[in-house]
Amino acid sequence: MTVISAEAKAVLDANLAVQATVNPDGTPDIGPKGSLRSYDDTHIIYNERTARQTLANIENGSKIIVLALDLAKHSGYRFFGTPHLRGEGTEEYAAAEQWATENGQKAPKYAVLIDVERVDQL
Repeated sequence: MTVISAEAKAVLDANLAVQATVNPDGTPDIGPKGSLRSYDDTHIIYNERTARQTLANIENGSKIIVLALDLAKHSGYRFFGTPHLRGEGTEEYAAAEQWATENGQKAPKYAVLIDVERVDQL
Protein backbone atom coordinates (compact mmCIF):
# COMPACT_ATOMS: atom_id res chain seq x y z
CA MET A 1 0.00 0.00 0.00
CA THR A 2 0.96 3.59 -0.54
CA VAL A 3 1.34 6.15 2.22
CA ILE A 4 -1.03 9.07 1.59
CA SER A 5 0.61 12.48 2.05
CA ALA A 6 -0.85 15.06 4.41
CA GLU A 7 -1.49 17.34 1.42
CA ALA A 8 -3.42 14.64 -0.45
CA LYS A 9 -5.49 13.90 2.67
CA ALA A 10 -6.25 17.61 3.09
CA VAL A 11 -7.52 17.91 -0.49
CA LEU A 12 -9.66 14.77 -0.12
CA ASP A 13 -11.08 15.81 3.24
CA ALA A 14 -11.95 19.39 2.20
CA ASN A 15 -13.56 18.76 -1.18
CA LEU A 16 -16.31 16.75 -2.81
CA ALA A 17 -14.73 13.64 -4.32
CA VAL A 18 -15.87 11.45 -7.19
CA GLN A 19 -15.35 7.69 -7.39
CA ALA A 20 -15.34 5.34 -10.34
CA THR A 21 -15.82 1.58 -10.46
CA VAL A 22 -16.28 -0.86 -13.35
CA ASN A 23 -19.63 -2.38 -14.31
CA PRO A 24 -19.84 -6.10 -15.19
CA ASP A 25 -19.95 -5.22 -18.92
CA GLY A 26 -16.68 -3.28 -18.59
CA THR A 27 -18.18 0.20 -18.77
CA PRO A 28 -17.29 2.73 -16.07
CA ASP A 29 -19.65 3.85 -13.33
CA ILE A 30 -18.83 7.23 -11.83
CA GLY A 31 -20.43 9.42 -9.21
CA PRO A 32 -19.84 11.76 -6.30
CA LYS A 33 -19.52 10.43 -2.77
CA GLY A 34 -19.95 13.21 -0.24
CA SER A 35 -18.56 11.08 2.57
CA LEU A 36 -15.22 10.17 0.95
CA ARG A 37 -12.45 11.03 3.41
CA SER A 38 -9.08 9.91 4.69
CA TYR A 39 -9.10 7.09 7.25
CA ASP A 40 -5.41 6.63 8.07
CA ASP A 41 -2.08 6.85 6.27
CA THR A 42 -2.86 4.06 3.79
CA HIS A 43 -6.68 3.98 3.52
CA ILE A 44 -9.59 6.16 2.54
CA ILE A 45 -13.20 5.44 3.47
CA TYR A 46 -16.75 6.38 2.59
CA ASN A 47 -20.24 5.61 3.78
CA GLU A 48 -22.19 3.48 1.30
CA ARG A 49 -25.78 4.59 1.73
CA THR A 50 -27.50 4.03 -1.61
CA ALA A 51 -26.63 0.34 -2.15
CA ARG A 52 -26.94 0.69 -5.92
CA GLN A 53 -24.49 0.21 -8.79
CA THR A 54 -21.27 1.14 -6.96
CA LEU A 55 -22.02 -1.42 -4.27
CA ALA A 56 -22.84 -4.08 -6.86
CA ASN A 57 -19.57 -3.35 -8.66
CA ILE A 58 -17.57 -3.65 -5.43
CA GLU A 59 -19.32 -6.92 -4.62
CA ASN A 60 -18.28 -8.11 -8.11
CA GLY A 61 -14.61 -7.33 -7.38
CA SER A 62 -14.20 -3.96 -9.08
CA LYS A 63 -11.21 -1.79 -8.31
CA ILE A 64 -11.91 1.87 -7.53
CA ILE A 65 -10.47 5.25 -8.40
CA VAL A 66 -11.24 8.35 -6.36
CA LEU A 67 -10.72 11.86 -7.72
CA ALA A 68 -10.45 14.78 -5.32
CA LEU A 69 -10.06 18.27 -6.78
CA ASP A 70 -9.17 21.56 -5.16
CA LEU A 71 -10.80 23.85 -7.72
CA ALA A 72 -9.44 27.05 -6.17
CA LYS A 73 -5.86 25.83 -6.57
CA HIS A 74 -6.43 23.95 -9.85
CA SER A 75 -4.91 20.83 -8.33
CA GLY A 76 -5.98 17.49 -7.03
CA TYR A 77 -5.26 13.81 -6.55
CA ARG A 78 -6.31 10.45 -7.92
CA PHE A 79 -6.38 7.57 -5.43
CA PHE A 80 -6.27 4.08 -6.95
CA GLY A 81 -7.19 1.10 -4.83
CA THR A 82 -9.14 -1.94 -3.79
CA PRO A 83 -12.40 -1.40 -1.90
CA HIS A 84 -13.55 -3.64 0.97
CA LEU A 85 -17.02 -3.69 2.51
CA ARG A 86 -17.14 -3.37 6.28
CA GLY A 87 -20.43 -4.02 8.02
CA GLU A 88 -21.85 -3.71 11.50
CA GLY A 89 -19.55 -4.94 14.22
CA THR A 90 -16.37 -3.71 12.56
CA GLU A 91 -14.18 -0.82 13.65
CA GLU A 92 -14.56 0.83 10.25
CA TYR A 93 -18.35 0.62 10.35
CA ALA A 94 -18.41 2.15 13.84
CA ALA A 95 -16.26 5.04 12.55
CA ALA A 96 -18.57 5.47 9.55
CA GLU A 97 -21.65 5.44 11.76
CA GLN A 98 -20.10 8.07 14.04
CA TRP A 99 -19.19 10.23 11.02
CA ALA A 100 -22.79 9.97 9.77
CA THR A 101 -24.17 11.03 13.14
CA GLU A 102 -21.77 13.98 13.37
CA ASN A 103 -22.71 15.08 9.84
CA GLY A 104 -26.48 14.70 10.08
CA GLN A 105 -26.70 11.66 7.78
CA LYS A 106 -28.38 8.28 8.00
CA ALA A 107 -26.34 5.31 9.17
CA PRO A 108 -24.58 3.66 6.22
CA LYS A 109 -25.36 0.22 4.88
CA TYR A 110 -21.59 -0.37 4.78
CA ALA A 111 -18.35 1.43 5.36
CA VAL A 112 -16.21 1.06 2.25
CA LEU A 113 -12.54 0.93 3.22
CA ILE A 114 -10.18 1.46 0.30
CA ASP A 115 -6.64 0.10 0.37
CA VAL A 116 -4.81 2.88 -1.48
CA GLU A 117 -2.30 1.35 -3.87
CA ARG A 118 -1.27 4.48 -5.76
CA VAL A 119 -1.78 8.24 -5.51
CA ASP A 120 -1.22 10.55 -8.49
CA GLN A 121 -1.02 14.30 -8.07
CA LEU A 122 -2.74 16.19 -10.90
